[in-house]
Amino acid sequence: MKKFSLVAAGLITSVSLSLNAATVATVNGEKISDTEVNEFYAPMLRGQDFKKLPEAQQKALIQQYVMQDLILKDAKKQNLEKDPAYIKGLERAKDELLLNVYQNKIMQDIKVDAAKVKEAYEKNKEQFVKPARVKAKHILVTSEQDAKNIINELKNLKAKDLENKFAQIAREKSIDTGSAANGGDLGWFDESTMVKPFTDATFSLKKGEITKTPVKTNFGYHIILKQDSRAKEQVAFKDAKMGIENRLKFEEFQKRIALKGQELYKNAKVEIK
Repeated sequence: MKKFSLVAAGLITSVSLSLNAATVATVNGEKISDTEVNEFYAPMLRGQDFKKLPEAQQKALIQQYVMQDLILKDAKKQNLEKDPAYIKGLERAKDELLLNVYQNKIMQDIKVDAAKVKEAYEKNKEQFVKPARVKAKHILVTSEQDAKNIINELKNLKAKDLENKFAQIAREKSIDTGSAANGGDLGWFDESTMVKPFTDATFSLKKGEITKTPVKTNFGYHIILKQDSRAKEQVAFKDAKMGIENRLKFEEFQKRIALKGQELYKNAKVEIK
């Protein structure tokens, strides 16, 4: 993405309060609903439903919401809406909002021809490829000897016995606390995700196999268990279509907004000193 990034924030939505909203707090007799709190925290929750959060987390967010609301009311009591800084900031915010609406209207008018989307996919197929990936677990320790001892403890185990013992040792001994809690599980990753020695060792393993020697990186010494692998694969057009369409649409938007700016500039009386 190049310039005119304000368009990324230009989608303005209106969310109406639910008729079934439940009251989660009252402040000086005024009711606050779960819908209000959910709407307020929506950007932070990123799609999560406030009502489905753990009870302790819900209470913390409600308390935070109430405090912010009380501060806002106190600011109004102090007539800060008449403060020059507020007035100036409000005018600036209005201008930004107006610019967003202006740019959004241009975006809405742009239609991308389906044939062009398909053509862009066919001409750039190499860009729409999922890289080869592996699924693995690891145990990370600080000492090479400790790593060798763990490998000796695991080397004669197979299948489920190996998986279970590996997970047990990871939870007990791995210094990578993030993965240790999950038995050393790292999930799926491609060659670009991990440091090279770790990646090379993991991709060279067979499914269900562990490294025969410790793998040294700048983090320490790893014992790796490869669980599964997936070969490189082409992303289907139906899965790439929306992304291509959005890219072509944005490229057209950039052209139109630049031409519009040049046209307005040309027809205005501009003196740069």
